[in-house]
Amino acid sequence: MPAPRKFSEDQLRTAALALVDAQGLHALTMRNLAAALGTGAMTIYNYVEGRDGLEALVVDAVVAPAHPVPGVPSDDWRADVRAVAEAHWRAVRAHPEAIPLILTRRSLDRPTLAGAEELLAALARGGRSGTGLLVAFRAVSGFIMGFAQAELAGPLSAARGEDADAVIERMRALPSEHFPRLAEIARAAAGSDPEQEFHAGLDLILDGLEHHPPAPDSRTAPEKGLH
Repeated sequence: MPAPRKFSEDQLRTAALALVDAQGLHALTMRNLAAALGTGAMTIYNYVEGRDGLEALVVDAVVAPAHPVPGVPSDDWRADVRAVAEAHWRAVRAHPEAIPLILTRRSLDRPTLAGAEELLAALARGGRSGTGLLVAFRAVSGFIMGFAQAELAGPLSAARGEDADAVIERMRALPSEHFPRLAEIARAAAGSDPEQEFHAGLDLILDGLEHHPPAPDSRTAPEKGLH
């Protein structure tokens, strides 16, 4: 009879994500995970297959809880896209240190694939298929991850120990003759809310998708004979 498993999958995922949240991706090692769980590194090898397995634990911990989204599918494709996009955005922005990992493993792990399929299904209910569906998917998924990254690495993000208010004040003080628009958005950011910004930006994309139907997919169109 095999020995009982000492750790559950949930314990492993939680501990791996806690390491990344606290210390960054460089801290994600077998030795560190073992120490966090109070065991030896060789024990972890009984549960996790090397670096790839460690990274999969983190991605699973971040993304899996966001899907499936309650209430999706519905009879409103825009509402579905908004719900799926917001669920994914909230999940990744809660763990900023894990974002680079999620970006590099989007086609490798089942939780990210399941989230992508859920978003694609919502977009397809808006009447898109083929290339049109591909373009819509890339636009929305790119916005989700790009918006999360912009909060962390955009021109208004904190750096070198600054807090958000200090960054905004520094940007507002830029010489207006050289950086008038950066100063303008810094002033706007002082009273802005990231959630409202996210919804407004997503609405811009959804308005575009709704009011500009895709052209027929050339790869699925019937071939024309030569005359």
